[in-house]
Amino acid sequence: MKIIALNANGIRSAASKGFFEWMLKQDADVVCLQETKAQEHQLPPETYHPSGYHAYFHDAEKKGYSGVALYCKKKPDRVVMGLGWQDIDAEGRFIQADFGSLSVISLYMPSGSSGEQRQAVKFDLMERIRPVLRQFQEDRREYIICGDWNIAHKQIDLKNWRGNQKNSGFLPEERAWMDELFGPLGFVDAFRVINQEADQYTWWSNRGQAWAKNVGWRIDYQVITPGLKDKVKEASIYKDQRFSDHAPLIIEYDF
Repeated sequence: MKIIALNANGIRSAASKGFFEWMLKQDADVVCLQETKAQEHQLPPETYHPSGYHAYFHDAEKKGYSGVALYCKKKPDRVVMGLGWQDIDAEGRFIQADFGSLSVISLYMPSGSSGEQRQAVKFDLMERIRPVLRQFQEDRREYIICGDWNIAHKQIDLKNWRGNQKNSGFLPEERAWMDELFGPLGFVDAFRVINQEADQYTWWSNRGQAWAKNVGWRIDYQVITPGLKDKVKEASIYKDQRFSDHAPLIIEYDF
């Protein structure tokens, strides 16, 4: 089972850079997109509903903002749009597809980099989603939560960690929350099951030749329930083409 996660930074922009041609060659079972920045009615079906995939979108109410999507080769048993919280769901940040005893989620956590108000929204969602994650562990299902979590967990997960300790995405409170996610809450960072190396990044600033110099952050994850840990077979970050300021995270599971 092959799953791809990508913050598209605009699904129409990614499409114009060849994303869908590449995606179809990957033959993935599920593709999880974040930051689609479009409403479904703006997406012509010939490009955005490619043959062989069922497409599901949870759009933000505000045009050109946020939004998540799922492309599934197999039709899900059930699709859940949103978390049931009006303020968060209005921003289009959560969509879940259920296949038998497995759930695959596309999640877009808020960024706090634009200022204190958005950082407060981010902290609020981190707090509110904790019991949801706890419930997932009690559901006796397997979960793969793909997405842009907007937090680099450890020093190894960003190039300039020393200079970013007071910046959103690497704040002590955010990192402690990730410690809890991968600790007491019991989830697993699927990429790190396979790859423990440094310089493995999924996002690069558009400033200062960050991409060319690989001065990046690893803020995109596939977060899995422990029952899937021994099913992770391959993990890679695709950088041969550039569809977004993020790179696709590709993980293969023996499931």
